Amino acid sequence: MYLMGQWWSSAYEGWMDPSIRPDRQRPPLFDPLYGFPRGRKKRQMIATDEEMDAWKLEYRDRDYCAHFYINHRRCLDNNRPFAYWNCKHERHELTKCEWEDMVLRVKEFERERRLLKKEKMLKEKQAAAAA
Repeated sequence: MYLMGQWWSSAYEGWMDPSIRPDRQRPPLFDPLYGFPRGRKKRQMIATDEEMDAWKLEYRDRDYCAHFYINHRRCLDNNRPFAYWNCKHERHELTKCEWEDMVLRVKEFERERRLLKKEKMLKEKQAAAAA
């Protein structure tokens, strides 16, 4: 899912100039604190490894929303025949957490793309000034 035309901007610009397209498979190239003079809020895992092992969470579910996923699974187990109606609140919390996590990842991708673009522009200015 893409927000506010980000697919077009990243796809078209990345196609025209691959040097400004961040690689999603590698860690970020820039310091995560660059541009944040007072630092950033650190994300913390609430669910422990033991809890995730006890609930047999798959690898894809072991993220920052794992504690909501565990609460949702617990609710499903406790309210079995009517779980759909009785666990809507837990499902909503899980979906909201996953949405916020996705938005955060999209923002990080866009930040990395803008910093790569800025770095390229500065290099071009320096090359033009040197020539």
